[in-house]
Amino acid sequence: MKIQLMLAGLMATALCACSEPQESLTITGTQRPSGNLLPVNDEIITARPLPNADRNAYFGDLHVHTGYSFDAFVFGNTTLPADAYRYAKGQALDHPSGYRIQLQQPLDFYAVTDHAMFLGLVREAADTSTRFSQYAVAEPLHNINAWYNMNELSLTRRARNFAGFLTNSIAELLDGTIDAEVVEAVTKSAWQDTVRAANDAYVPGSFSTFAAFEYTSSTDDMGNLHRNVIFRDTDRLPAVPFSRFNSQNPEGLWDWMDGLRRQGIESLAIPHNSNGSNGQMFRLEDWAGDPMDDDYASQRLRNEPLVEITQIKGTSDTHPLLSKNDEWADFEIAPYRVATQLYSEPAGGYVRDAYLRGLQLAARGVVNPYQFGLIGSSDTHNSATSVDEKNYFSKVGMLDGTAELRGSIPASFAAGTLLKWRAPDLLKEVDGRDYMAGGAFEYWSASGLAGVWAEENTRESVYRAFRRRETFATSGPRMKVRFFAGYDFGPGLLESPQLVTTAYREGVSMGSDLPPAAGREPAFLVWAAADPLGTALQRVQIIKGYLDGGEHRERIYDVACSDGGVPDAVSKRCPDNGARVDIADCSVSRGVGAAELKALWRDPDFKPDQEAFYYVRVLENPTCRWSTWDAIRAGVAPRSDLHHTIQERAWSSPVWYRPAAAEPAREMEPAPAETARAAVGA
Repeated sequence: MKIQLMLAGLMATALCACSEPQESLTITGTQRPSGNLLPVNDEIITARPLPNADRNAYFGDLHVHTGYSFDAFVFGNTTLPADAYRYAKGQALDHPSGYRIQLQQPLDFYAVTDHAMFLGLVREAADTSTRFSQYAVAEPLHNINAWYNMNELSLTRRARNFAGFLTNSIAELLDGTIDAEVVEAVTKSAWQDTVRAANDAYVPGSFSTFAAFEYTSSTDDMGNLHRNVIFRDTDRLPAVPFSRFNSQNPEGLWDWMDGLRRQGIESLAIPHNSNGSNGQMFRLEDWAGDPMDDDYASQRLRNEPLVEITQIKGTSDTHPLLSKNDEWADFEIAPYRVATQLYSEPAGGYVRDAYLRGLQLAARGVVNPYQFGLIGSSDTHNSATSVDEKNYFSKVGMLDGTAELRGSIPASFAAGTLLKWRAPDLLKEVDGRDYMAGGAFEYWSASGLAGVWAEENTRESVYRAFRRRETFATSGPRMKVRFFAGYDFGPGLLESPQLVTTAYREGVSMGSDLPPAAGREPAFLVWAAADPLGTALQRVQIIKGYLDGGEHRERIYDVACSDGGVPDAVSKRCPDNGARVDIADCSVSRGVGAAELKALWRDPDFKPDQEAFYYVRVLENPTCRWSTWDAIRAGVAPRSDLHHTIQERAWSSPVWYRPAAAEPAREMEPAPAETARAAVGA
């Protein structure tokens, strides 16, 4: 008898000491065709984990571009959303530079987020059989595959043709030369295919997908204001996504989302690359430059419960100029505004600073608009997440698909000589050697992933985790972090077999407000686990932010140390655990670090009348950065102006302590469809 076993879900390992939930088996359909010695058994056995009340950790990427994105197609990516989802499930994919790429282990959830602006249009322009390709503006992109011969001159030609297409097509749309209905038809078709691919790839209990897109806007000075919009369901969706063509102002996006919510269509927006916003992502004023008020803050909270803290184009936790007493602030800093080489102002562009600005607004009596949770994602334009330092293939297809093009090894003699003559701005001299540096690719990162704590791997459960902000971010490794706060956590909790159940019952989880308790001080529970395929943990930190006399203040406390270390009473730092990296071959110290770290911590500087936020940062032992791996494989010395090693990390969403005098907590979960209209008008 032949039995086909299909596992529609693998049990994710939860960071909890509760008993593992059992699998539920469903058996369907037996056929018995005639003429066989034995009947053929076509039973399909589906294994799906039952809901886990203590929740499992799931990892995914909510920022993925395919060939439908105008820039990704020009970068050589001809794959489509269905290909992206196959990659996330573990299948190999062809990179535009001509090699195969594959995840070390599949992801749990994925969302294709192609740019709403020009969705599918460059692909349409390149196909000379389409109606849009007949416009003169499309001619420079005809048969684009024919000039995918990768050399420095084709790079320059590609960039010039692409820039001309964008500029001219926008102008011709505005003056009516291009029929807007033709463009909308292309957009509709690409959007429908995107949604169809998400539905086809969805396997409840095993792999969750979301209909999604990117809203790509910026300030006039190229300050990045991009957001990814994630829909909860796919049964009812707008015919076309909202783009910068509809409004340059993100408040216009929120109005559109609120309007859909009144119709029962629920979504959330996730800002990214605040580090490249030139200080504009987390301003203290609205788009018009007016002071923020409660209506603005409430609308932003309702529509943007999460922020992407790390991705390929840099990490937005904090900056050395903003956190001068944070030894780990200089982590994967990308110094430029997105798609430029213009300096990006740090203040107003980093997450920790935004949390402090939120406290500043609350102190003025305004609802805090910056109470958001954290995720990571990749922003890949190859349809494929690239988060492994050792096997990093970057982001923009044929433009950075080799070590030479992304600037981690010297340019060839021929290329260097040619570029000095034709395009000297594409070169940077380091240690007497020429490197490709035209796109600032050397500052990009092998990052990141979104983590959620959810009862099961379904759209509904994962989306609820987004909404309650029980999320965390990693720079690539699949570290897990739990974070709770409460007043009744006893000294024996860390060893309790009911640790997580008790923490949920007697406290609040990451992403939540902690109300005051008269005469009592809270305790904070942290539990972190290393990636089983990654590097050991070195330390766990709690980062606290507060106001003192109206001024921003932050403190960093090491709360759990590897190798038996204890934080110093004065510096609040763990002792050096001795972990080192041999740059000659990227080998690391063995036998140091921890597989997991736990702590029950009380703030020694707690003040019951002082509003504050707390979030967790988990640090691995040092390892080689991707640029060092590239150099080792090429047999050259790593660039002296780049970090040779990094400490991969994870961040939890915060817990906000709110004293009695603070503004009452606002409900983060949108109202159901039948009451959404009243909530939107609040």
